[in-house]
Amino acid sequence: MARIKPQALLIQSKKKKGPTRINVTTILFCNLIVLLILLSLIATYRHWFQSRSREQTGIGLSKFEHVDEIVDSKKYDLPGYAVLNTSKGYITIELFKDGSPETVDKFLDLCQKGHFKGMPFHHVIKNYVILGGHSQGLGGIEDWTSKGKLRGRLTTRSSGIPKHEAFMLGTTKVKEDSKAFQLFITTAPIPDLNDKLFVFGRVIKGEDVVQEIEEVDTDEHYQPKSPVLIIDVMLQQEI
Repeated sequence: MARIKPQALLIQSKKKKGPTRINVTTILFCNLIVLLILLSLIATYRHWFQSRSREQTGIGLSKFEHVDEIVDSKKYDLPGYAVLNTSKGYITIELFKDGSPETVDKFLDLCQKGHFKGMPFHHVIKNYVILGGHSQGLGGIEDWTSKGKLRGRLTTRSSGIPKHEAFMLGTTKVKEDSKAFQLFITTAPIPDLNDKLFVFGRVIKGEDVVQEIEEVDTDEHYQPKSPVLIIDVMLQQEI
């Protein structure tokens, strides 16, 4: 057997173990695949990020919508009527929740606290108003009685003057920090009193009771000789 020279063996070894050449087409194809994978990952991340943002925005909006629903529900859940149980009978009042919301809220709060239980009608001015409240903080009652006396001497022919209608419920305008809350019910159309009064309801049932209170005997200061009281106030959603 012929011996192979070392130099020939080295040449054969290089031929067997030498690296295989990769053509340009294969390189471009591999790079294209890598690029497509990267683009796919970027698109997937963007889609995920946008979806998450929309979900968070939707949650935020739903929270605000829920708050609005709560506010609206609270508004409409407030009692719309108050029934004054007086020593002369029942007077049903429709409350102006939309027109005088702050005054109505305060009135309802005082009702729930029992503020009006046992409250007297302390002044009764015929063809004018009946006034209810406690003796503390009446202030300016002389002005009411003077208006009543003046009204007794005047006619109401001037239709151009704004008037409060008869059987309207209101309260006197007092300082915000005052705890006084007077009630008045008009018994006739009267000259405009917007500078002194908040009107926040009207009598829809029990006008005869208002008129009966109006007819009680009073002294020279328009104070009833026999007590006329608000026994209690009942709040109702409907009547």
